[in-house]
Amino acid sequence: MSTADEHRKAAPEVLHFSVITVSDSRTVENDVSGRRICALAVAAGHKVLEHEIVTDDRLEIRTRLHAVLADKKVDVVVLNGGTGFSQRDVTTEVVEPLLDTTIDGFGELFRMLSWKQVGAAAMLSRTVAGIIGKRAVFVLPGSPKAVELAMQQLILPEAGHLLSQVARSD
Repeated sequence: MSTADEHRKAAPEVLHFSVITVSDSRTVENDVSGRRICALAVAAGHKVLEHEIVTDDRLEIRTRLHAVLADKKVDVVVLNGGTGFSQRDVTTEVVEPLLDTTIDGFGELFRMLSWKQVGAAAMLSRTVAGIIGKRAVFVLPGSPKAVELAMQQLILPEAGHLLSQVARSD
């Protein structure tokens, strides 16, 4: 058995997710990506503590993220949206400086996997991931295909493993 397999066995089986959709145009009714993140987490046996929508506003994103992280039950925060190139797309700029540790491989792997779906447009992906305190935080594009790819191929398979490694650093 590999070391990674041993670490995965020690990982928590049920994680508590919080999902934040960042958008000026999404509503509860049309937030396909946010609902998809929640559904995939639940289907994998995890719990979603909250799912909410905030506007593309630096202060609102930061305030909501801090509020979510104040809940000690939250293990994983997934933000989606606000990662494009318009002036209002500021999610990456807001979250990145708050990270205690970045997970550089997340963005690299996401873009590599995206290449298979969208070709050279994958280089436009401004995903970021890292640790804040003892929680994993992921910033994804708002497209349903992007969140599905990230959740199924990266986040769900490794979030527990990641958090077990973070817990070992005590």
